[in-house]
Amino acid sequence: MSQSVYARRERIPVRVMEHDEIATEVAGRIASLVRARANEGRDAVLGLATGSTPLGVYREMIRLHRDDGLDFANVVTFNLDEYFPMRPGSIHSYHRYMRENLLDHVNIRPERCHIPRGDLPEDEVEAHCADFERRIREAGGIDLQLLGIGRSGHIGFNEPGSVRDSRTRRLYLDTVTRADAAADFFGEENVPPQALTMGVATILEAREVVLLATGEHKAEIVLRAVEGEVHADVAATFLQQHPAATVYLDPAAAADLTRVRTPWLVGDVEWTPRLETDAVIWLSRQTDKPILHLANEDYRAHHLGSLVARYRSAEPLNGKVFNALISKIRGKSRLPRGQEIVVFSPHPDDDVISMGGLLRKLVENANRVTVAYQTSGNIAVFDHEVRRYLDLMRRASHVIELGGPEVAEGVMASVEEQLGAKEPGDVDPPVVQDLKRIIRESEASAAIEALGLSADNARFLDLPFYRTGMVRKNPISEADIEIVAELLEELRPSMVFAAGDLSDPHGTHRMCLEAVERALARYSGDPPLIWYYRGAWVEWGVSEATVLVPLSEHEMRAKVQAIFRHESQKDSAPFPGADPREFWQRVVDRNRETADLLASLGLPAYRAMEAYVTMRCGDRVEAREIPTASLGAEGG
Repeated sequence: MSQSVYARRERIPVRVMEHDEIATEVAGRIASLVRARANEGRDAVLGLATGSTPLGVYREMIRLHRDDGLDFANVVTFNLDEYFPMRPGSIHSYHRYMRENLLDHVNIRPERCHIPRGDLPEDEVEAHCADFERRIREAGGIDLQLLGIGRSGHIGFNEPGSVRDSRTRRLYLDTVTRADAAADFFGEENVPPQALTMGVATILEAREVVLLATGEHKAEIVLRAVEGEVHADVAATFLQQHPAATVYLDPAAAADLTRVRTPWLVGDVEWTPRLETDAVIWLSRQTDKPILHLANEDYRAHHLGSLVARYRSAEPLNGKVFNALISKIRGKSRLPRGQEIVVFSPHPDDDVISMGGLLRKLVENANRVTVAYQTSGNIAVFDHEVRRYLDLMRRASHVIELGGPEVAEGVMASVEEQLGAKEPGDVDPPVVQDLKRIIRESEASAAIEALGLSADNARFLDLPFYRTGMVRKNPISEADIEIVAELLEELRPSMVFAAGDLSDPHGTHRMCLEAVERALARYSGDPPLIWYYRGAWVEWGVSEATVLVPLSEHEMRAKVQAIFRHESQKDSAPFPGADPREFWQRVVDRNRETADLLASLGLPAYRAMEAYVTMRCGDRVEAREIPTASLGAEGG
């Protein structure tokens, strides 16, 4: 499909590629700019962003400096924003973020790095913002501005209502933005109420603008920014008016674009089995008819005449898609028996949240199941949970030999003193990190016992990349891969389950998947079949899923009871994502929605349904099939 066709809907040039490819290309653009300006004897002025999305770009920039000799001596930087109030040395400060993730690793002189200050007295903020604008002008303006996008559509911290001519200023953060930041600050009440940010006009004056978005949780707002009308309620839509703006998306973030979701609405498509299934399901929902009731005129009236023409009439197409969907449904009798199975769970509750129903069926089918918890999940435990267990131990010391109440009291008091000295979001002392790890491990063991396994079936890998004590993690290293590879070589599974979702707010699922896939790449012998499940945020669609596992009401209740065993994550989990529902509520809703969708398509009406994608080692899980012409291509 030609790019001019995409331009009917997409009002900004869009490039869709894999996460690592985005980092390589954008860092390459920056490197070319830096070198070109150096050859001209000029400075390269970069506008920089924070958050998880640009981390891959910064890592590639560091690699280019270290391995290819990219010289940053002629670079001047201006950061988009900073929380207010915020100490520069705080773990949440964007000053610290930039030092740790870029500035300390390349040769940009500190005096040439400009980040808004969140530690000023209130009466100095306005002058500081004006000075920030002056420094940008004196530097000759920003050559390339890097952006992310918030769930409210903000760029920088330009929240809904920000006007096009706004400049660097202090503003109050939107409730959605503060809710999304709550996980970083261990509670929304700890998120600073205000921020300093470049204005929309300042951003639009950059000679080039690059916006990055990855993950399914960005798909909805990306659609609004790229295809919606320009409006102050979504600041990112102002980029449509920029002459040199480009949006980089991974397939997950691009999933709601018309070219991906319903490409037949923007022009001719190259029909594949997957797109045929998507189109028939879409048409069934549009017409509120079961698949087998769709008629020729339904297809023609909804821009699908070319599809039905391939089959001469609707009946054979309807039958093909209906049979393909029903063949995906596997009850217990069609599931594996007597197999060696390893289930990788990024956090100590993802297994029961995402595949608790199937896990129970696998146990009942006499498979040998090992659940490998890849990270400790300790940062997702509130301090009050530790205090509750300390109180339990203190009381238990009077009835169980724990060294005597006096000894126990001294130990408890020491831990409570360390907890009391913390600021919200500070890194826990080592003993507290270990206690939180133990809490998660005991909950995980109890949860799988609810599904018929025992504590002996659990392996706690505690991968090193996670052991930062902070939301931000280290890159996956050889040590992480080796731990996973050793487990695979020991157990020699015929089937491996892994989290294949990309919407995890802080990237842990993505990194755990990387560790599994890289370990499988060096696996000796016949590779196992991989089953990808999704976490608490998004389920596989029925067209992209290859296996659909029905659950009875009794099995759904058992799954929920297993989730309840993770008491530290109940009621108010520290990392809920953008969804206010508890994890068990999301699971019940999404599993029933999948079953209800199948029923509306005319398939058997089950109570609930889990969805999986299966493939052989070496293949790659994709968030959604992208039309071939759009991969890595500008749209507009």
